Amino acid sequence: MKNKGFTLIELLIVIALIAVIAGAVIIALNPARQFASARNSQRWSHLPAILNAIQQNTAENQGTFTCAEGVIPIVATAVSVAGYDICACLVPNYMSSLPFDPSAGSYTSCADYDTGYTIIRDGDTGRVTLTAGSAELGAAISSTQ
Repeated sequence: MKNKGFTLIELLIVIALIAVIAGAVIIALNPARQFASARNSQRWSHLPAILNAIQQNTAENQGTFTCAEGVIPIVATAVSVAGYDICACLVPNYMSSLPFDPSAGSYTSCADYDTGYTIIRDGDTGRVTLTAGSAELGAAISSTQ
């Protein structure tokens, strides 16, 4: 009489093959790299959004950025309550809330935030640049308008 089924050796071989394939897939996907890439994508979308809000404020004020904090600095300064506090100038008129760096920033309200980004204005051309200092995977993320 012939028994139908798998032997212990056959089961162990199949399990070992599945483990090897699963290990290869995990290494190939590299979840840490994928998460870092996703955070960089967020940074790439945040910077132009803030710059567009600054540009809208400037357009509505005859070409001058109007903010109680004063003119945009010509040295790199953190966009935060402790740095160049731009929140009240943009929220809620131009943005519903300030976007912040997914790993280095925070936003509760205009009284308590740190975007994790820096802002600088070129003294000669007047162009404004935002930079994400916490960019990952060796990326240099900045946006100029």
